[in-house]
Amino acid sequence: MYKYYGLAAFVVLLDQWTKWLIVKNMEFGERISVWDPWFGILSHRNKGAAWGMLEGRMWLFTIVTVVVICAVIYYYHKEAKGKPIFQVGLMLLLGGAIGNFIDRLFRGEVVDFIDVLIPVINYDFPIFNIADAALTIAVVVIMIGLIAEDKKEKKQVKE
Repeated sequence: MYKYYGLAAFVVLLDQWTKWLIVKNMEFGERISVWDPWFGILSHRNKGAAWGMLEGRMWLFTIVTVVVICAVIYYYHKEAKGKPIFQVGLMLLLGGAIGNFIDRLFRGEVVDFIDVLIPVINYDFPIFNIADAALTIAVVVIMIGLIAEDKKEKKQVKE
């Protein structure tokens, strides 16, 4: 049951290490092209939530993050037993939440650096980081788990 906590720890460590590399090696606003113009590393800071929403409301982020962390741990131990898809999703969620929470606590802002342009629709996606990616992947994994669980329940009802 506890083995999936390593995934959350890995997300936090990878997230904090990559952010440290950005802060130590790049000037704010500096961009390194990786696959021009579609992908780059851009040193950016975010004092809000996703896409800069609710900027400057650190107290709100603190409360919400603590509630989310507690809820994820509770749900992991009470409801996700024997459901590896949910366990993985919840630990990705936990790691992502903790990764950005560490930034907010110690930096007063979140370090973002992954810059993606979607050429098909000419959309410059908001700059994000490893924790943000883990949160997004967590939602997808949890949704897959919910769909799989629903199909399983419907199949059992038919039998």
